[in-house]
Order: sequence, then C-alpha cells, then structure tokens
Amino acid sequence: MGLLTNKVLRHEIKPGDHIYTYRAVFAYSHHGIFVGGSKVVHFRPARNLKSITEASSDLDDQTSDPCPIFPDCGFRQPNSGVVLSCLDCFLRNGSIYCFEYGVSPSVFLTKIRGGTCTTALSDPPETVIHRAMYLLQNGFGNYNVFQNNCEDFALYCRTGLLIVDKQGVGRSGQASSIIGAPLAAMLSSPLKLLMPSPVGVATVTAGMYCMSRYATDIGVRSDVIKVGVEDLAVNLGWHCPDQMQEEEEEEEEEVVDPGVETSDTQITTVR
Repeated sequence: MGLLTNKVLRHEIKPGDHIYTYRAVFAYSHHGIFVGGSKVVHFRPARNLKSITEASSDLDDQTSDPCPIFPDCGFRQPNSGVVLSCLDCFLRNGSIYCFEYGVSPSVFLTKIRGGTCTTALSDPPETVIHRAMYLLQNGFGNYNVFQNNCEDFALYCRTGLLIVDKQGVGRSGQASSIIGAPLAAMLSSPLKLLMPSPVGVATVTAGMYCMSRYATDIGVRSDVIKVGVEDLAVNLGWHCPDQMQEEEEEEEEEVVDPGVETSDTQITTVR
C-alpha cells in the first residue's frame, strides 16, 4: 500500500483483513471484515430502522435484488445490522482498499483523510474472523454514525478495543474527521489576527485537524479497554433474547414468604 492510497487488488486481500470501499463519489467509505470465500461481514443500519445518517442505507439492502451467485449473501439475524455479503455486493463495483494497522504516528499524520489507518495493533486473523462471525450471530448493537458505525465494527473485530466513554467519539476515523475539521477551523480562527497570511492560517488549521484526528485514534487513547467478544453485550448493556427471558422467569418465580408459616396456598410472587 502506498502513501497516498490503500488500494489493493482482489488477490492481495487475506481472511481477517479490514477492507473498505468508497460510496457516493468518495463522499464516505463503507468498512467490513473479509472472512474468506469471497465473503465480507459488515455492519449497517438494521432493515427495520430508518436511518438519516447513511444515505445509502436502502442501496445496501440486498432484499430487493438478491445476489444471483451466493444464496447466503445478505444473511443477517432479525433486527441486526451485521450482515454477511459476497465481495461483489459489498463493493458495488467499487475498488478495494485495505485498512492499515500499527502505523507510526508520522505515517498516521500524513494520511489526511480519516478512516484509512490506525496506530493500534491488530490481533491474529483467526481471532478477527471469530469476532466477526460471532457478531454476525449476536449483533453489534444499534447503528450510530458517530459512535457505532461500520468502521467501529471493523476496528473492534481487528483489535477487540472498546471505548469506555460512551458519550464521546467512537473508534471511527471518519467520525473524528467530521468533528475534527470544524474544531480545527474554530480553534485557528483567533490566530487570523496574528497571521494575516491565508497560507499561514491554512497551515495552522491543517495541523490542528491532523492532531485532533491523532488524539482520537484508538492506538493512543486512554479511554479504551480490551473486551472479549463474548462479553461485549454485557459491557455495552445489550440484552440478548435468552437473557431477557431468563430475567423474566426469575422475576415471575414464586417463592415462599419467610415471615409466614409455609403452606401450599401461602405464596408470595416477587415482581
């Protein structure tokens, strides 16, 4: 992969790779995990949820035009946004780009566009594929363009890192870029009085933008923890159907009132 682009050819990607492709004339990128066999596991808004944050939500839905080659293309669990697609349907005639891991800070800062690399190290491919396939069966929570999007999904699969502060920016480099650009412009505005040259102001703004991106990278953040995929639902406060059923059964369980003499009719229901 070169300095200016992470574009790769099909034969160059390997199972466990974090790949992405651009949508809407390079307006944004869609990310996923290549699991082999020409299949990609990725994350998008669930079918039953109308999203205003991803304009291609309906375009990515393969129910209206099923894949003619792979019968299981488009598989997902009910109400889940994690989907299994073939590589062709994932790309939608776009090119393949491979997300880089373990890059140096200097290389990270040269990548002007967010969502292409991270300083964080990746786990082994078999671990990455296990996380992706587990989340395909169990979901990845609700889609959120700033805190839980397709890039966040792929980053978690590759690193197992989870953001502790659920109110802040997620792991996504694209999201931090969206926030970083206006923040950099705002912070550099007072410097216009000290630097009348437009070139000087532009340089300072670009520097602040890059630094804001670097500060939110999961490889340097201090508010990230390593979470096993089996424990992900507990850490994010999700409730799987089996767990909810068990909780309801426990609430409806009939117990004997310890303060009253026991009998077949003296039963207290705990709610």
